[in-house]
Amino acid sequence: MSDQRFWEIKSLKQMTRPEWESLCDGCARCCLQKLEDEESGDVYYTDLACHFLDLDSCRCKDYEKRSLRVHNCISLTPDNMDVLQWLPDTCAYRLIAEGKGLYAWHPLISGSADSVLKAGVSIHGRCLSETDVPDNDWEDHLIDWVQIG
Repeated sequence: MSDQRFWEIKSLKQMTRPEWESLCDGCARCCLQKLEDEESGDVYYTDLACHFLDLDSCRCKDYEKRSLRVHNCISLTPDNMDVLQWLPDTCAYRLIAEGKGLYAWHPLISGSADSVLKAGVSIHGRCLSETDVPDNDWEDHLIDWVQIG
């Protein structure tokens, strides 16, 4: 029997649905609204979360139907990982796609979902709902704590 874990021996395309879903650490950084500079293409994160995100649990209120109900919600798949460079550099999907390992605080490594919060990676307690701020004020909510690399 191998000591390697599934994410170390399988590609994203080889993973089962439960394996794929377990890669999500629940940080909810991908659920933050982003602004793109039209000239440079640079993407900037805000501290404004999608209105379907439960800010206490950091989970989507309608996960199964999210991409149907939210026009700019993108469901991650193994086939679209190469174009989703806006994912936080802490994201397990991005890390695995780039051939990197998971951080020690990831629940698959630590064995605890609380490790994401304890490591300061979760958005819990740091964000507002997008519905709390008028669209024309979103630029006032740019943040730089999403990317760590």
